[in-house]
Amino acid sequence: MDTKTAVALGLFDGIHMGHRLILRKALSYPEYKPAVFTFNTESIKFKHGKPFEYIYPNIRKLEIIRSMGFDYIESPDFDTLKNLDGEDFARQILIQKMNAGIVICGANFRFGKNASCNVNNLYSLGEKYNFKVEVIKLAEKSGNTPVSSGLIRELLKHGKISELSELGFCYTIKNTVSEGNKIGRTISFPTINQHFASGQLVPERGVYCSETVIDNVCYNSITNIGVKPTVEKNIKPLAETHILGYSGNLYGMCAEVRLKNFIRSEKKFSSVNELKAQIAEDIKYIKTIAGKD
Repeated sequence: MDTKTAVALGLFDGIHMGHRLILRKALSYPEYKPAVFTFNTESIKFKHGKPFEYIYPNIRKLEIIRSMGFDYIESPDFDTLKNLDGEDFARQILIQKMNAGIVICGANFRFGKNASCNVNNLYSLGEKYNFKVEVIKLAEKSGNTPVSSGLIRELLKHGKISELSELGFCYTIKNTVSEGNKIGRTISFPTINQHFASGQLVPERGVYCSETVIDNVCYNSITNIGVKPTVEKNIKPLAETHILGYSGNLYGMCAEVRLKNFIRSEKKFSSVNELKAQIAEDIKYIKTIAGKD
């Protein structure tokens, strides 16, 4: 890289409000080429001593970052660099590889082997290796609570989609549509199935009001996240979405489902007919809150 860069540093697994502040700052310097350094999300198995449940898979994260205007992104596996100390990271990655003129990060950014370095160390290394450092204060929700990936994860785990919306965060499921057992079409509610990646956080199991984007057209939809207990046994949680007003084969295609509201928890019904009746009621409610007849 011959051109000096403005490097946004972070894991960015949710691309939430705080992440976007950092990323937009890296885009704001006309004298530098905007760049991002972020580890491959799936390569991080533990964080703070606990199994790490990431919000978005790496492919989705990078898609969002590119859509913001970045075409230079470094996203290596964590294991390839985990033994670099802070100074080696600054010299080998920020200077030699990315030619950083300025680096931008959040106030809680950690780096180096065992996350031993903080932003104060980064300032010192910037002076030594001649790059500027800008630390972005975390965005806050009401009550001065920082908007963090940890907060986003907690809200998703409890289905608090409306609170996520207040934080400017829209959770999306965007991946390839896979074939299911096709029971939905036998009860007049055909669905698309989308699986979560291994290690990815699964939002609270239940029924959500959603919208699904197909060929740039947005359709109202209803999404069940869970294990389909009425009709399946021993399956991994997945997202199953019925798209209102749409007919067509989406198998093998990539669809984007946006969760809008949590409707009810997942439930095992005594019969398929009882399930069918409940889905009809759920759709009736969704049409009401969406302002549709």
